[in-house]
Amino acid sequence: MARILGYIAASLDGLIVSGEGSLDWLYQYDGMDLGEHDYALFLKRIRTVVMGRATYDFIASEPSPWAYGDQRVIVVTSRPIDDPKGPLEVRGDIDALIGELRALDDGDVWMLGGGRLQMAFMERGALDEIEIYVIPELLGSGQPLFPLTGFRASPELISAAPIARGCVRLHYRL
Repeated sequence: MARILGYIAASLDGLIVSGEGSLDWLYQYDGMDLGEHDYALFLKRIRTVVMGRATYDFIASEPSPWAYGDQRVIVVTSRPIDDPKGPLEVRGDIDALIGELRALDDGDVWMLGGGRLQMAFMERGALDEIEIYVIPELLGSGQPLFPLTGFRASPELISAAPIARGCVRLHYRL
């Protein structure tokens, strides 16, 4: 059975995108040495990448090449995607998708990007672990890591460690 994982950065005030819809605050931390927790190493163990439509649209608008050549990519949306940036599949039913992902046995699943889809998986008990990289920036406005939906949980802390430039890595099991 595949593990469904989160791997995401958030500002110190709990936001993942600035009020201007930008990740510039995060890009200034590119190249930081994360050792065994480096993004490139994380991505190597991922077989399937799942993202919401807003995350896909953001990635598709970036000039960089499609980063998920070896992974299966699923975009959760109810709208068609014309001229996709890379090879992908579309799903509209989260419950059916969770069943499909749980049946996988060929590697881990990464719940990429926004908090809304991660929250939908958490509400259904379908996010197994999450790594949160807390970046020492206060954005003041923007999109929260987890939208307030009324969902309550007490994740188990697996590890917490300071990393370069005042950042902290938090790893939880849900």
